[in-house]
Amino acid sequence: MSMPNPPVRETQSVCCAPYEASAPLGWWQSDGAAPLFEAEAFCEAIRHIHKPFYIVKKGDSLGIARGGAVALGPQPGADGALPVVGWAPAAPIRYLGDAGFCADYGLKYPYLCGSMAHGITSVDILETLGRAGMLAFFGAAGLAPADVDRAIETVQWRLGEDTPYGFNLIHSPSESAVEEAVADLYVRRGVRLVEASAFLRLTAPLVRYRLHGIHCDPSGHVVTPNRVIAKVSRVELAEKFFAPPPERLLGQLVAAGHLTQEQAELASHVPVAQDITAEADSGGHTDNRPAIALLPTLCALRDRMQEEHGYPVPLRVGLGGGIATPASAAAAFAMGAAYIMTGTVNQACIESGTSGVVRAMLAEARQADVTMAPAADMFEMGVAVQVLKRGTMFPMRAAKLFELYRQCGGMEEIPAEERVKLEETVFQIPLDEVWRQTKAFFMERDPRQVERAEKDPKHRMALVFRWYLGQAVHWATRGEPSRKMDYQVWCGPAMGAFNEWVRGTFLERPENRDVLTVALNLLHGAAVITRVNHLRGLGVALSPDVRRVTPLERARIEEYLK
Repeated sequence: MSMPNPPVRETQSVCCAPYEASAPLGWWQSDGAAPLFEAEAFCEAIRHIHKPFYIVKKGDSLGIARGGAVALGPQPGADGALPVVGWAPAAPIRYLGDAGFCADYGLKYPYLCGSMAHGITSVDILETLGRAGMLAFFGAAGLAPADVDRAIETVQWRLGEDTPYGFNLIHSPSESAVEEAVADLYVRRGVRLVEASAFLRLTAPLVRYRLHGIHCDPSGHVVTPNRVIAKVSRVELAEKFFAPPPERLLGQLVAAGHLTQEQAELASHVPVAQDITAEADSGGHTDNRPAIALLPTLCALRDRMQEEHGYPVPLRVGLGGGIATPASAAAAFAMGAAYIMTGTVNQACIESGTSGVVRAMLAEARQADVTMAPAADMFEMGVAVQVLKRGTMFPMRAAKLFELYRQCGGMEEIPAEERVKLEETVFQIPLDEVWRQTKAFFMERDPRQVERAEKDPKHRMALVFRWYLGQAVHWATRGEPSRKMDYQVWCGPAMGAFNEWVRGTFLERPENRDVLTVALNLLHGAAVITRVNHLRGLGVALSPDVRRVTPLERARIEEYLK
């Protein structure tokens, strides 16, 4: 028996108050301007986020009212007054997060761009976002200290002292000398802010950087010129960053002459990092933690550590990983994030330090087009990074290398058939030639690696395999056409969410994606969604056409921000 067709429903009105019998919130008296009832009026009102408005009822219609006077309460107003069924306060972007965070770092907006290694988070990104009142961290990981030094010189020349910026300091357990050299470089060059990422534990170079120049001002307050924003996904590590530096490391730094005894005593009054970014499921190094569980957990830790230590400046937690749409940004702020941090979406922008080929690949990515693969910097430890799998064989080939590393004690133990496959399809040169190149590289970067490899065949094999993992990044950033199937592109599922959101708009095309337009769309959209949710909490429902947030040209957003 066939079912009858359901009745055709009329198009939903732009705004409705579902509880018709409920008393009004108050009464609005016009100052001469009449309410507006058109759909466009609702769209414009909700998007002018700095301008409050009221939703009033006239007959059976709901309209937008601005100005005038409002008397709260259910008692009828004066003649001509209209009942108020909802209202939307101004929602300045600056106050979506923690206003104190913005004030401390000299920011206009609570928006950070995380450091993507090998200079993918580029000097251009630092300059563009910094001048707009946001904060970006240069992707120093994977670069030689000399290259980082040149980037510092360029950034400081372009931005001066008043524009905010930061640099990345990545934990390098297999190359501790490089971590120490980069931290020392930041101290000498006067880099005042670093993003500490991928740390498995606190290290002496990190703590030395944080405490360099610590002193008391004339009023007796402890001053730390250098600041750390740590990116973590584990509670036990976040606890170490929110605590003062451990005595063991302080003793080492005093013994090495990097701190005085007085400075070491002052260190007990400051956390290693006042601010922590909760790193949820993201591109690159990630524990694939769900943001909706991770952020509240670290916020609870923040409150406990603040109460325990009584720091004069409160601890704060931001959120990164998975943020690439206005909805995810609004959700982060609704959960209490002091700021948001974006990642992969910036790699897809024209200012990033990667190739146009990679940007085009990212523009086609969907949420399921990512997977985990062995990390070059922590290969022997089995640490993985999240990468793009669509359009590249890198994840599968990297996994095969790690499998051989676990099975063999050295390259000499690799089965002959497997070795031929590696040399022909993966490395495309003999493994002995790979070792020659690798040896020359580490003789300049960290000679201790070569010394160890000459004695330990398994370590030599690890360095050779890491050659492929490292080169896969360079092939991608340079857009090497002959090695496209070997591109290593760090990418999280948020990239797919962004692509779905911008589908059919001007931001669908890779060449139209610039970091500032993307950032302003995410922030403005988050403010719009926050206002929509406020109205929903008052029982006022907006139609999909009104509440939908779509990408806007930058000039249009700037009009809405006035």
